[in-house]
Amino acid sequence: MTRVLIAVLMLAVPAQADGWRVMSGAEITRALTDRTLIYSAATQRFYASGRTLYDAGRESWGYWAVRGDQYCSQWPPSDGWDFYDMATDGTQLRFIASDGSTTDGAFAE
Repeated sequence: MTRVLIAVLMLAVPAQADGWRVMSGAEITRALTDRTLIYSAATQRFYASGRTLYDAGRESWGYWAVRGDQYCSQWPPSDGWDFYDMATDGTQLRFIASDGSTTDGAFAE
């Protein structure tokens, strides 16, 4: 009985073989709101207001939101939104674009 329960619970949480676990919309919101991520050559702050500040040596202001189970971003002057699936390994976040490319960030705090 215990083995069956463990197997059912494992199926309920999507995971990738490399240790990354797909995040739900609620998890994405909790992970990003009023937090800063550090990328290889930039930082990004996600404000509760829906604004985001990306800094790679020059500041760029945009917007972020969570729709369904995806992170969404918009960078003026464009009015279109980009959508990303997200995953975590427990210490980092991974943005997964529709073409399968990824960007990983670690929490600044």
